[in-house]
Amino acid sequence: MLDKFSYNLRIAVEAIAGNKLRSLLTSLGIIFGVASVIAMLAIGKGAEQEILAQMKLLGVNNVIIRPVVMQEEGEVGDEEDPQAERIPFSPGLTLADAESIAEIVPGVEAVSPEVVVETQAVRAGLRRSMKLVGVDAPYFEDSDFNLAEGAWFSEEQIRNSAPVAIIGQKIKTRFFTGEDPLGARIKCGNLWLTVVGVLEERAVSQASIEALGIRDYNYDVYTPITTMLLRFEDRARVTTQDVEQANQPQQNENGNVIQAAPANYHQLDQLVVRVASSDLVATVAEVVNRMLKRRHYGVVDFEVVVPEQLLQQERRTQNIFNVVLAAIASISLVVGGIGIMNIMLASVLERTREIGVRRAIGATRRDVTLQFLIEAITISVSGGLLGVLLGATLSLIIEATTGIETVISFVAVALAFFVSVGVGLVFGLLPARRASEHDPVVALRYE
Repeated sequence: MLDKFSYNLRIAVEAIAGNKLRSLLTSLGIIFGVASVIAMLAIGKGAEQEILAQMKLLGVNNVIIRPVVMQEEGEVGDEEDPQAERIPFSPGLTLADAESIAEIVPGVEAVSPEVVVETQAVRAGLRRSMKLVGVDAPYFEDSDFNLAEGAWFSEEQIRNSAPVAIIGQKIKTRFFTGEDPLGARIKCGNLWLTVVGVLEERAVSQASIEALGIRDYNYDVYTPITTMLLRFEDRARVTTQDVEQANQPQQNENGNVIQAAPANYHQLDQLVVRVASSDLVATVAEVVNRMLKRRHYGVVDFEVVVPEQLLQQERRTQNIFNVVLAAIASISLVVGGIGIMNIMLASVLERTREIGVRRAIGATRRDVTLQFLIEAITISVSGGLLGVLLGATLSLIIEATTGIETVISFVAVALAFFVSVGVGLVFGLLPARRASEHDPVVALRYE
């Protein structure tokens, strides 16, 4: 049986070699079909990796609470009308909210508040705009940060509102070139902070920055949340300057007096709640939402975001998109299979006399079927191998020219290749059967 197979394979290869150009044109559909499938699946796999990276940035088991500045609206009328509906007072998102969530809500491992202030960093004659971020101890673990050197904030530093800082990698490169930043000081706003740690550089793509609303962490300077609220900015405290600024009339370009924009009265800019298990994320989010609504006297001036749900939905959408792309690319394989069947039928007609000679010297119908079937599969296998090379090349070109990440997986390559073999087998079966049905006597007399 093996000898018969090798003999038919040799005849098939000789037939293909005798018509190189026609064989190449026949396999073009398979080549482009396999290449398209591999390139599309590589793009889809790259998008999936991007989604997983985004999920890692936000935290799998996190619930994010962001403040919303309430907007006033109503009928035009007398603003001093005592019957006018009044918006209940809300203290906004505060550090007390974070402490209450950590103490009361079950399933919560840690709560990390965050305050972000736009300021400037100054040192050794250099200046750069940056973000000063006030955080608590769990923040770095929740956000999956790693230290390159130094240490995290100690409980004593947080409790005493110490003027210390942990800086991003690009801040170190900018202000501490050629020197050890640990123990050195950097001026942020009007306060000098002592550097106690340096974070490892964290790669954040522009797509993640735009899609998730996050910033480039490498340019941030971090200080304890207590230091931020005591020494820099605490929006929960109303100062004389705030009152005077609120009473000053604002004018537009035409000089008309306009109503001042609502002030940001929230003490915190963000609150990240780390949940013990991903199964509890949705439940904890609902409990936190009801709890904050009570604490804010019915005013919903916050939003509760569950990153895992958002990113899983994006992942499902991407998977559907990948299936559609792969299905469209697979059409080329079907077209290639039809091309193989068409050419093989023409080849059977051209080689009728050859079939008659083989049958006359003892070849069975099964031998003739196997010969033409092997020939069709050989064409599809050759096209599949060339398609794999072309698909890998296309993926690299797409990544290099467009910046879209592509990941070529072994599963995608194997799937595309074996589908191409299956196409050759299915579409080569009819011509092979047609060849085996020729009458030897009639075939020998065919001109």
